[in-house]
Amino acid sequence: MFDFIQFDTAFWSFVVAITLLTVTPGVDTLLVIRNTLRGGLRDGVLTSVAICAGLFVHALVSSAGISLILLQSAWAFSALKLVGAAYLVWLGIKSLLSARRTRGLDIQADVARQRVSLWQPLREGFLSNVLNPKTVVFYMAFLPQFIAPTDPAILKSLWLAGVHFVIANLWQIGVAVMVGGAGRWLARPRVASWMEGITGTVMVALGARLALSR
Repeated sequence: MFDFIQFDTAFWSFVVAITLLTVTPGVDTLLVIRNTLRGGLRDGVLTSVAICAGLFVHALVSSAGISLILLQSAWAFSALKLVGAAYLVWLGIKSLLSARRTRGLDIQADVARQRVSLWQPLREGFLSNVLNPKTVVFYMAFLPQFIAPTDPAILKSLWLAGVHFVIANLWQIGVAVMVGGAGRWLARPRVASWMEGITGTVMVALGARLALSR
């Protein structure tokens, strides 16, 4: 049943390629840093797990051929792209507003962290990944290269997504731990304000670039 799981040259090529993709700075890493700064290591880890959970959605969509439909339908792809861009801009605006509220406050670093519900980082991470059309395109173009005609497409796609899940979580949680280790310094109101402002600006810029890209 699991004959498609082979640790051959193709598999290790996939691991190398997906690792290089994962450690390249992007929206996912930025969101993990932002949420770790906001709510501590807990929020960073939950965000990472939620982001990576979205990979299984993309694997299913890709293996089912829905991605091909999206790529062939200009209207559907444009709609997905605009929704994803709007969500990034919304997250960026939230960071900018948080930076404005934090700036100038004279409070202890321990109190500077915002306590949010467990669902907020999970929701933000999952939606950020699922609504990213670039991930749809990547999975549609990349995964088939490692799926043989005799392989069960859905199971092999989920297996490869599982490998990606592990690698991405190792990297992103490592980032969250490093950011969390500098928590007391990063949580100072002035520093937190600057970090929120920078991440918010970058997210808004990424969202705008995504919306305007062809």
